[in-house]
Amino acid sequence: MANVGFIGLGVMGAAMARHLMGAGYQLVLYTRTKAKAEPLLQAGARWADTPKELAQACDLVFTIVGYPQDVESTYFGPEGLFAGAHPGSCFVDMTTSTPQLAVKIAEKALELGVEALDAPVSGGDLGAKEARLTIMVGGAKASYERVLPYLEVMGKTIKRQGGPGAGQHTKMANQIMIAGTMTGLTEMLVYAKAAGLSLNAVLETVGAGSAANWSMANYAPRILRQDYSPGFFAKHFKKDLGIALAEAEAMGLELPATRLAWQLYDKLCAAGHEDDGTQALIKLWWQSE
Repeated sequence: MANVGFIGLGVMGAAMARHLMGAGYQLVLYTRTKAKAEPLLQAGARWADTPKELAQACDLVFTIVGYPQDVESTYFGPEGLFAGAHPGSCFVDMTTSTPQLAVKIAEKALELGVEALDAPVSGGDLGAKEARLTIMVGGAKASYERVLPYLEVMGKTIKRQGGPGAGQHTKMANQIMIAGTMTGLTEMLVYAKAAGLSLNAVLETVGAGSAANWSMANYAPRILRQDYSPGFFAKHFKKDLGIALAEAEAMGLELPATRLAWQLYDKLCAAGHEDDGTQALIKLWWQSE
């Protein structure tokens, strides 16, 4: 594969694309805001004016955009990736999106005689910067094996979960778990502060025991620094939990804790903090922070 395409240069995508360039791959870029691509263009990447043009120039394309509707337009729009697909094309959507859309993309790819994988990621901005993302893949085994060397440039834990949509379902399971750790982290800090405890001492202690978790290790220090910059946007987490709840309902499941987490993040976003990181949930209690 001479050229690798990359669409989406946000909090995580820019770092992921840079790792691919660092591994020696020639990147062709597209993003709605070209200014976000300038650092990589100056480093030697090429620009495409549309996803279609990018697909025409590349055999392998990675996408990581914001919402399912962005994925839909990127792939199916008149100037979308499928309009530029050619024999040998392989598309890998790393956006957290819906399992149904992943299946739709895979079916269209099959119709066109090309390949597609859903491969959402977990690990936030730090995981992207340090190339230690967890990557959950759905799709054909042969396509997975073809793309694996590229995924290994961006991630540390990479596993094919099953057929089309399985990667997205796994990401939903991941987000359900994170919902619990983020609400637990927040309420733990709220409680400890109200009790007059040293928050640093509490974190040092509980972080060494059975309460230890990724959210506490990575987001509690940011909260104590009043750093609410997004490792992962609150608005995107709300979106993810909404997808998880819709999928659960379709399977006849009730997830009350996840629903409460969605309600809390909905309230946070409605209060104007949608572009903060997920750790900003604490602002629902600490209004002065």
